[in-house]
Amino acid sequence: MSVVPADVLPGSALAVEEPAACAAELGPRARLWPSLAAVYRAQLSRARVARIPLLFVATFQSVGIMILMRGVVDDGAEAQAVVAGSSVLVVAFVALNLLAQYFGQLRASGGLDHYATLPVPPAAVVLGAAGAYASFTVPGTVVTAVLGCVLFGLPMAHLWVLMAVIPLAGAALAGLGAALGLLAPRPELATLLGQLGMSAALLLGVLPADRMPEVVRFTRDLLPSTYGVEAFARTFGPHPDWAFVLGDLAVCGVVGVVSLAVATWAYRRAAVR
Repeated sequence: MSVVPADVLPGSALAVEEPAACAAELGPRARLWPSLAAVYRAQLSRARVARIPLLFVATFQSVGIMILMRGVVDDGAEAQAVVAGSSVLVVAFVALNLLAQYFGQLRASGGLDHYATLPVPPAAVVLGAAGAYASFTVPGTVVTAVLGCVLFGLPMAHLWVLMAVIPLAGAALAGLGAALGLLAPRPELATLLGQLGMSAALLLGVLPADRMPEVVRFTRDLLPSTYGVEAFARTFGPHPDWAFVLGDLAVCGVVGVVSLAVATWAYRRAAVR
């Protein structure tokens, strides 16, 4: 009677275990940009019908504020601040307020579990939703800026700066709104925080900075939308200082990267709970 090692037997478990382990390989991870494009298209098509009335409200609100301020402020720097602040307010209403409500409701309803099962990176979910919401601000911001220039007699030669102001300020405010919605323990609190953020953008962005107390000016400097307002307002002058405009836009970009990174971390934190 001969003794044969168990690992060489054809029907043994040890002989099958190693090839099976080698065959069980995971598929490649989803890449960021294709996942981002897919989430962006899905969010854009889903929110297209529901967000258009809200975009009309945001535009009507900003135009109404400019009409009210027309009889209060003088021409010059104050008029420039009002028009620039009212234009960026449309971005704040959609990217900050509505996005905070969306992620707050998504977290409360268990919608994050659906995204967690998809083979997409967390950054693609946050960036896709933020980009879709920010895209809705483009028509309202342009309409508000044009009507403001007509109402206050400001030049329209440099309205093309909005092509940089909208995405950079939108990224900063959308990241902040997403982080507030994901970190808030209840959707009601997320809605409240979004409303407070939009109110801060209204009071600190539309009102001329020269008439504010020093403490309020310091608070204004902490708001991401302030730098988008300043960059846009500087372009109304006869000879804009483009170095300061680029500096303000750079601050918006840096704040946008940081806020979107915080929102991505908040998404991961909320998805695993």
